[in-house]
Amino acid sequence: MKQLVLIGVLVGALGAGVGYAQTPATALGTVHLPKKLMADGKPLPAGTYTVRLTTDEPKPGVGQTPQAELYVEFVQGGKVVGREVATVVSAADIGAVAKGQRLKANSSVVEMLKGGDYWRVWINRGGNNYLIHMPPAA
Repeated sequence: MKQLVLIGVLVGALGAGVGYAQTPATALGTVHLPKKLMADGKPLPAGTYTVRLTTDEPKPGVGQTPQAELYVEFVQGGKVVGREVATVVSAADIGAVAKGQRLKANSSVVEMLKGGDYWRVWINRGGNNYLIHMPPAA
């Protein structure tokens, strides 16, 4: 019986892995950056971008759960022009992270944070909030 359960788990995991590999990027939404910002250490011009979630994830920090941060790509004209790390926060936990008004499902906002040192791209999609923090480009 244990062998059958183990085989079922392995087959399920392999099937899930194949499905995951077939969908390398998921569109999260479209955002408009009003200013030139830095993405992954490179300038990203002001403009409208499709933001898509990739299967790439940075190495988790000590005590951090896997997939708490994932890479997103900024796509314009069908071409990836930038990428940055997004912090993934569930709808249940967003109140502890973001103060004030909550973002409606399947919407996004780009806003300068207090102090002007960072811009936040906030996308609410599929029950998760994706927070991308980007400094202004010089």
